[in-house]
Amino acid sequence: MRLGLHYWNFSTPADPSEMAGTLAETARIAEQAGVSAFTVMDHYFQMEFTTSAEEPMLEAYTTLGYVAAKTERMTLGVLVTGVMYRYPGLLAKIVTTLDVLSGGRARLGIGASWYDREQRGLGVPDVPVTERFERLEEALQICLQMWSDNNGRFDGRHYQLAETLNVPAPISRPHPPIMIGGGGEKKTLRLVARYADACNLFGNSPAEVAHKLDVLREHCAAEGRDYGSIDKTVLVMRPLLPDVDAFVAEVAEYAALGVTEVQTMPDRHPVEFAQELAEQQVAARLAELA
Repeated sequence: MRLGLHYWNFSTPADPSEMAGTLAETARIAEQAGVSAFTVMDHYFQMEFTTSAEEPMLEAYTTLGYVAAKTERMTLGVLVTGVMYRYPGLLAKIVTTLDVLSGGRARLGIGASWYDREQRGLGVPDVPVTERFERLEEALQICLQMWSDNNGRFDGRHYQLAETLNVPAPISRPHPPIMIGGGGEKKTLRLVARYADACNLFGNSPAEVAHKLDVLREHCAAEGRDYGSIDKTVLVMRPLLPDVDAFVAEVAEYAALGVTEVQTMPDRHPVEFAQELAEQQVAARLAELA
């Protein structure tokens, strides 16, 4: 079992001049502690259901470019990219750039996007859910085409590209892994079965994750996809540090379901959180889970 760190909150420290140093130190300590993946959110306003929208937030891919320069081994990705925020051809180029400059450590996390206030506030088209999923499928097709030898046209319902030229190609082979986030049973998990190398589910409980994976298995059968070829990952909602033993016990249940990576979120100053991860040897304990 691999451990990922989801850096979702930029409110601590509050001074913008200290954000870069805190981010770098957190990533450095986490990597030394055995954390294998570092992710950030794709938001421009903080999520209202967690705290105030006015809380600090940094742009995701710029942030990961900075983290790439401060680390050597961790996989870097967005959990997850909102499909409405970037034209797909540009998104493929952005992820390619991160992959090249990080030495092949990029992962494309992507989803249908959802934060209506943020989209309306910044002038992003706020389209119906059905259209967002149509755009998500076309975005996946475009990224895969741009990461292939096919430099030709793409003619979709929502996106038309005259050429899908992408030089240099990513370092990752055959391309940066594609992770689709979300547990929607009719659309999201069907797209996982059709296009993704990994899924990401909310870890509210092992029972809920087990159900979602059963649905994914059914979609894989319908698509002729090998269920075992998909990396199953979970964003664990349980806070880690208040009770490390309970966290490890819950993750053991996810491991028994075939989950291979869990992400945890800092619940205090991020440097302090990373230091505690190291002292508690959390990554090493999870690595022992089968």
